Amino acid sequence: MCTIRVETSTATVLLTEAPAPKVRDRQTGEIAKDAVSGEALMKVGVAYIDEGESSLIHVTVPESGVTEGLALGSPVSLPGLVARPWDSVLGGQQRHGIAYRAAALAPGAVPAGVGA
Repeated sequence: MCTIRVETSTATVLLTEAPAPKVRDRQTGEIAKDAVSGEALMKVGVAYIDEGESSLIHVTVPESGVTEGLALGSPVSLPGLVARPWDSVLGGQQRHGIAYRAAALAPGAVPAGVGA
């Protein structure tokens, strides 16, 4: 599948859900790990606001890339944010969506001109 870079320089990204371990298997509670490094992965919820439109998305970030102490509602940055379309069949049902992944979750700022 293709990976699409997500441009964030003009967007406002606000933290809506605190980072939590990403669960790979809900039945066993197994935590998801990066396929290459083996590092634990975290899931974080953000509001992505750009050009008058907003979306609530979940982003996967390596545990070492998560900055501690970020407050809910605060602006954050997601360096290296990419989107990857996916599809699968689960229980005989076709499912599809977009998975988001970033290299880090760090404090951010509201872009200049937003809300002016």
